[in-house]
Amino acid sequence: MNVRECHDHVRVSGVKVAAVVGCAALVLSLSGTVAQAGPRDVARQTLGENDGWGAYGTGTTGGAAADAAHVHTVTTWEQFKAALKDGGTAPRIIKVKGMIDAVSQGCEAFEAEGYDFQKYLAAYDPAVWGHDKPVSGEQEDLRAASAAQQDKVIKATVPANTTIIGVGKNSGILGGSLQIKGVDNVIVRNLTIEAPVDCFPQWDPTDDNKTGAWNSEYDGVVVYGSTHVWVDHNTLTDGRYPDSSLPSYFGKTYQQHDGLLDVVRGSNHVTVSWNSFKDHDKTMLIGNSDSATADDTGKLKVTLHHNRFEGIVERAPRVRFGQVDSYNNHFVVTKGQKWGYVYGIGKESRLVAEHNAFTLAQGISPAKILKKWNEAPVTAKANYVNGKAVDLIAVHNAEIPGETLQSGAGWTPTLRAGVDPAKAVPGIVDARAGAGRVC
Repeated sequence: MNVRECHDHVRVSGVKVAAVVGCAALVLSLSGTVAQAGPRDVARQTLGENDGWGAYGTGTTGGAAADAAHVHTVTTWEQFKAALKDGGTAPRIIKVKGMIDAVSQGCEAFEAEGYDFQKYLAAYDPAVWGHDKPVSGEQEDLRAASAAQQDKVIKATVPANTTIIGVGKNSGILGGSLQIKGVDNVIVRNLTIEAPVDCFPQWDPTDDNKTGAWNSEYDGVVVYGSTHVWVDHNTLTDGRYPDSSLPSYFGKTYQQHDGLLDVVRGSNHVTVSWNSFKDHDKTMLIGNSDSATADDTGKLKVTLHHNRFEGIVERAPRVRFGQVDSYNNHFVVTKGQKWGYVYGIGKESRLVAEHNAFTLAQGISPAKILKKWNEAPVTAKANYVNGKAVDLIAVHNAEIPGETLQSGAGWTPTLRAGVDPAKAVPGIVDARAGAGRVC
């Protein structure tokens, strides 16, 4: 059997052994003999058998079958978008070389004529506008027109049968939004993705119990109504523009970020593996609305394994409807950081969270790892907090009795390529998750 990546496990005569050969590709025969394999093209790698929900049914192969005419290497955002459009749904591979910038000209390039942020603030100051009705009028119309121009530029629509992969250790996308919408069979790997910055957030005076809030658009990666998607070995982060750098207006943070990775609207059979999620607030939604019953019931089957989350405030993930399997992930909450929860238990969700590791700063209770939004059962077993086994449901229910959780999600995951002991997860995941570590 081929060892596909440096972190893989293999089976020899039915016995699972750890692959400790670095990034060398070895071939292990059933007799146990070992032979050196030739060089592999990582851009043509496919999701392994049984590797999460993305392996279900037809599996996820992306653009592995692309012919030479549909293999592109791009160094600019314009080239990247052109490569996405070339060739219809024929298998394609797009190799991103270096960091490509979707907003290299700056936010000013998107401004509609007549838009003036200072005039916007003056018009909708709560002292003038109040909190009883949404904003409207000239400056809001110009803000919306400016936002529409940004939307057109920074969103990149990904077709079916596509692999997008970064070249080497320092390649990725700054400020762009990958839209995997209504398609099947997509792979996204080895990219550093800096979250898009919304240049034109909208002020909603009626939000947050009529105290107002700034609401932004654009996720780093959106999986919308799509199937068989593999997101692997990426680093997703706020990068140069952390929330701590954002100003405040009307007493509220001028929020310019939305999610890092959302899986929504009937998407199904997705594997998210070996990624690094860093320094972000609302990180991941699996299901984006309680009202999406028609789209989401029986779908949103997602596996999360061997991902690292650090500096994350909430939604890692927040789940509605889906059968979500989260195992062997490492969650780090540092001293002094803003933090709400890890797993959000939402409407009709069926989350299984097992064999994960949590490193919490002193004084932070593991009771907040789980957050109940709706009545839904959850399985949470064999998880470790600061090196010790902790029953996450029991500690949550004991400390937060007003949000008592039901134990037992009602299903047992079978699509797992290999499960590491939770105690070993920090060392394994921290060394191997994120961009630049595909081999």
